[in-house]
Amino acid sequence: MAMDLERVVQEAREAFESGGTRSYFWRRSQLRALKDLLHEMETAICETLNLDLGKHRVEAYRDEAGFLIKSVDYALQNLKKWMSPEKVSVPLIGFPTTSEVVPEPLGVVLIFASWNFPIGLSLEPLIGALSAGNSVVLKPSELAPASSKFLAENLPKYLDNKAVAVIEGGPLIGQQLLEHKWDKIFFTGSSKIGRIIMTAAAKHLTPVCLELGGKCPAIIDSLSISGDIKVAINRIAGAKWGFCSGQACIAIDYLIVEEKYAPSLVDLLRKKIKSCYMRQGDLTRIVNKQHFQRLRKFIEDPVVANTVVYGGSFDQENLYIEPTILLDPPLDSEIMNEEIFGPLLPIITLKKIEHSIEFLKARPKPLVIYAFTKNEKLKERIVEETSSGSVTFNDAVIQFALDTLPFGGTGQSGFGKYHGKFSFDQFSHQKAIMRRSFYMEFSFRYPPWNERKLQFIRYVYSYNYVGILLLFLGLKRYSSA
Repeated sequence: MAMDLERVVQEAREAFESGGTRSYFWRRSQLRALKDLLHEMETAICETLNLDLGKHRVEAYRDEAGFLIKSVDYALQNLKKWMSPEKVSVPLIGFPTTSEVVPEPLGVVLIFASWNFPIGLSLEPLIGALSAGNSVVLKPSELAPASSKFLAENLPKYLDNKAVAVIEGGPLIGQQLLEHKWDKIFFTGSSKIGRIIMTAAAKHLTPVCLELGGKCPAIIDSLSISGDIKVAINRIAGAKWGFCSGQACIAIDYLIVEEKYAPSLVDLLRKKIKSCYMRQGDLTRIVNKQHFQRLRKFIEDPVVANTVVYGGSFDQENLYIEPTILLDPPLDSEIMNEEIFGPLLPIITLKKIEHSIEFLKARPKPLVIYAFTKNEKLKERIVEETSSGSVTFNDAVIQFALDTLPFGGTGQSGFGKYHGKFSFDQFSHQKAIMRRSFYMEFSFRYPPWNERKLQFIRYVYSYNYVGILLLFLGLKRYSSA
């Protein structure tokens, strides 16, 4: 296998160094081929996601197949503009020059995908890498074996199989891949594995993009949204139980609400679960027994079990967990200190909703902060006083689908942005180009030094055009600027 990996990496390197991946026509052809795959294999993709995670076809199309078609279309519409050099203004010190920023591909990039959206989180960064003109080695997650197999079998049928390779396997294969030198490593997954990626990348000074997790809170300003609470409940429930059963880095992890509104919030959530999330076919199942037992352990903790106010039942044979609501589990419990990644929803109560600002500031930076409120002052405080990868008001998870917004974390939730143009930039080097002729030479740049040259440099750095002109004309004696 080590020899096979060596050959794959070498072929990808040769494909890049041949220059073929740099052209607009190659990039466009690869994106079009990827779009053909998504259209022609839509049914197979949905069936594959059902095998791995029990996703309903509608959910599979909404969150992966259709989502990817949208992303490819956006890249195709904008590719020529993204590739074009960007003219930049030149300050006085550079006169007379012209300057521009030219995006160039990084080279050969390695993409590690996650299991919760195994097609989407494989191909979304691939779209950016291909748009930027790179060769790519993709390592799908072994925890979604049907999706991994689908990608390994079908991507070579559509894409340039010298420049794009899929490597299947588990942690050992991942470790072997990390021994090679890459021009960029893009990883989606846990912070634990993210640290391993960074350590390995450091040996070769390889830049990395880490898309990690984080306990994404949702602030519920019940008084402020009282007239729109039903809409808010729809969106909260959808972003927890209707989005891979909460197995997503941007899923709502827990709610924050004023304690006097907690009973009515619990009641509304109960009703929503009963109307939309009771059938197993409408819920994604837990990915495997290990994750199932991890979630079960959360609420079987004796100090947490008595905080369950709805749900809590398990179907181990089919790997389904009932949507479950917990009210004020201890803040030092495991469920409140680890990313849940499942259909368990704690509700934390505070005396005043404004206290949520300090509550969040005392915790690690999340990937997203959600807030359901019409209180403009509270919105302003959340934006200005908290730190997170992003902030979304009065909705949840939908920000992930917006190609014009960067997606990524900060602090322990990761670093590096992608989606749309940000994906293109993630896999590009922004090369600075300055052009100058041999016409016009300024002696003030060179020795022998004197006070007049110092004054000229002062004027140039301070954009003092009048002073420069007077010095040129000899009409003004030098003085301190």
